[in-house]
Amino acid sequence: MTDTTTTAPGAPTPDVWNSIEALWTWLESNTPYEGTTREGLLLRLLKLSEEVGEVAQAVIGATGQNPRKGRTHTWTDVESELCDVIITALVALRTLTPEAREVFTTHLTRVRERSVGTA
Repeated sequence: MTDTTTTAPGAPTPDVWNSIEALWTWLESNTPYEGTTREGLLLRLLKLSEEVGEVAQAVIGATGQNPRKGRTHTWTDVESELCDVIITALVALRTLTPEAREVFTTHLTRVRERSVGTA
């Protein structure tokens, strides 16, 4: 396994799990509450709700549902906010367990098999 994968010639993209580990390490060394404390864990999990709220705000802005504000976001903004939710969730999972990659892979396999079968 390498640290990067290539999606287009000359365009390396970071390995997801190496990036999650780097973000988790950075957060652990730059926050007032370590993720291993109860407060740190709760705050890290609450961050996920904040990010989901930003998705909702972007969807409302992209569809112009607030007549006072009109269209304030694009669907590209929604995509970006969804990516933030995914990143935040994976960092939260890493906060719960150092085996986040294995936990996620096992769970994803179960969900895929339950939903679309093992084909």
